[in-house]
Amino acid sequence: MIHVVVAEDMGLLRGALCAALSREEDMEVVADVEGVGELLTVVRRCRPEVVVLALTPELPDPVEVVARISAEAPHAAVLAMSPRWSPALVEAALAAGARGLVGKDSSLAELVRAIRALAAGDRAIDPAAAVAVLSPPEIPLTPREMDVLRMAAEGLPLKEIAVRLYLAHGTVRNHLSVILRKTGARNRLEAVWRAQRNGWL
Repeated sequence: MIHVVVAEDMGLLRGALCAALSREEDMEVVADVEGVGELLTVVRRCRPEVVVLALTPELPDPVEVVARISAEAPHAAVLAMSPRWSPALVEAALAAGARGLVGKDSSLAELVRAIRALAAGDRAIDPAAAVAVLSPPEIPLTPREMDVLRMAAEGLPLKEIAVRLYLAHGTVRNHLSVILRKTGARNRLEAVWRAQRNGWL
């Protein structure tokens, strides 16, 4: 019997995942958690073979919890789920110790197959995650826009960015407007997060 812990912040999805996995003859969901705060305690207590962990952008470092589980509960193989894989996220998740990567749009059959692979000591990498590494998306920003975004990532105000890059204040503001449009972000913070998620920074 493969003992599984499911960590997913969306209640409806978490419930559906638990119900679906529990119907498998060789699997038992021993616990499910909403956030990652209590996850390590639950993993230590339940000693699952596999932890299905949804990586959410709300976490300051979505793979930090993967590293903690790998270090403190090595008996549990982490199967990381993400709605979208970027080269940076794939690399970070694997470096942190994740043994499997699946997309949130994967089929139940693919998820079950990945859980069984991890329980058997193998790895399971979603094709979309592999493609993200082999064919990373092109960066839509110009080199100068990337310079502005890097400075914005440091939390610098517009005037300071202008001084450091030898640009006019209005030029920096224009660059930021273009960056928001190209990344589809609502503000600077979201633009930085999207760039980091996509491996541009």
